[in-house]
Amino acid sequence: MNGKIVGIVIMVSALIAGLGLYYLQIYGFYREVPAADVTLVSLTTQEPETIEAAGIQAIDADSSPIRFRACFTTDLSLPLLTETYVLVDSATPRNAPGWFDCFDAEALGNEIETGTALTFLGQKNIAYGVDRIVAITDDGRGYVWHELNDCGEKAYDGTVVGEECPPLPSSLSD
Repeated sequence: MNGKIVGIVIMVSALIAGLGLYYLQIYGFYREVPAADVTLVSLTTQEPETIEAAGIQAIDADSSPIRFRACFTTDLSLPLLTETYVLVDSATPRNAPGWFDCFDAEALGNEIETGTALTFLGQKNIAYGVDRIVAITDDGRGYVWHELNDCGEKAYDGTVVGEECPPLPSSLSD
């Protein structure tokens, strides 16, 4: 009898812990953030420039610099954008929580693969080792997420960062 009670307590505790973990990952850390400007890095100045964007929806979390996601629309054409702003060769849209339904990473990834969406550099080192990536489809839908750059991947996996990377902030090197 005591073994059954202990087993039930363990099962209930595991269920509660699992539900708590699920809630924290999907809902708990994320918050909607006020609409901000959408920027792309200019080919000429190498600095971020604000582009025309409407209907911006965004979420973020303090728990990680790569949890930012945003959606918007723009009237700018892909040919104009490719002539003006820095393209990113390989970018992988990060999944967003299901409740943030404007951002479908799998569908966006398919559009990038087929060439109906292009990825641009929104801002370099928005946080140490993290770049802001902006994808825009040929019908004017836009998506934003954060992705580790080469310096970020090296810094977080323990590889020697090297001279090509900016100095590691003291909060990350301790």
